[in-house]
Amino acid sequence: MMDWTDRHCRHLHRLMSAHTLLYTEMVTAPALVRGDARHLLGFGPAEHPVAVQLGGSDPAELAQATAMCCDEGYDEVNLNVGCPSDRVQSGCFGAILMKQPALVADCVAAMIAATRVEVTVKCRIGVDDQVPEEVLPAFLETVSAAGVRRFTIHARKAWLEGLSPKENRDIPPLDYDLVLRMKREFPQLHISINGGIDTLEQARGFLEAGLDGVMIGRAAYHTPGDILLGADEEIFGQPGRKTAEQVVDEMRPYIARHLEAGGRLHNVTRHMLGLFAGRPGARGWRRVLSEGAPRPGAGLEVLDAALAQVAPAAMAG
Repeated sequence: MMDWTDRHCRHLHRLMSAHTLLYTEMVTAPALVRGDARHLLGFGPAEHPVAVQLGGSDPAELAQATAMCCDEGYDEVNLNVGCPSDRVQSGCFGAILMKQPALVADCVAAMIAATRVEVTVKCRIGVDDQVPEEVLPAFLETVSAAGVRRFTIHARKAWLEGLSPKENRDIPPLDYDLVLRMKREFPQLHISINGGIDTLEQARGFLEAGLDGVMIGRAAYHTPGDILLGADEEIFGQPGRKTAEQVVDEMRPYIARHLEAGGRLHNVTRHMLGLFAGRPGARGWRRVLSEGAPRPGAGLEVLDAALAQVAPAAMAG
């Protein structure tokens, strides 16, 4: 979710769901340790519970980066062993680490020793010509022996040669059954599933089948009303369902502070484009924000104009 789940996005999503665990964009350990990029770790107290996702393959650097994350107050530190981008491969981290489970074990052991919060791993079921039925259980066994108890498994292979990062999100076939089988083989581990899940009904199905969690990425971003507005009630059994209009009103003070600090409206509203997806007027909402928010000096009046395009919820049926 690089370039997507920044602090503005997370503030919006937290207003929509009080209980869902939010994740940062992936931040690389070298950038934090050697690149003076600690500012990338900034987040607001309203975002809790929130996990920071790190990329890297050097145990010592990851330990230092993890300590920084702990100091910042994150609730979880997650090591990315699933991203297939060229940038990630060239740095020897992300999905390519599926080929080096012993190195991943060394990395997480160093991370665990450097923090008081939980260290978790997000991985694929395999990469390239690996046989997932063989590779994934061996990976889980090796890395869990180093102390990791929570894994999120993207139920696709990553093809590091021949597919773009975008194609790697859609083309490799999903193998949900393998992830379910891993939960049966490793009942002591907390296993969440990821990949191609775009409804709360699907999420409930996986939880009822025995998995411990469900990670939803693109659907939660592009159609947040369908996923996040109902999550507290339908997944966590907690009251508090809001309307999208209520969320817009609750975002106003946050946006106003951002503008007063010299920020641009588009920095925030680009994450709000899908808020009314499926509602009459959603296209007008997106158009007004897309055209108006990037303009110099754009303020809350653009948000008002965009909201005026949307039919009231009662009329939407």
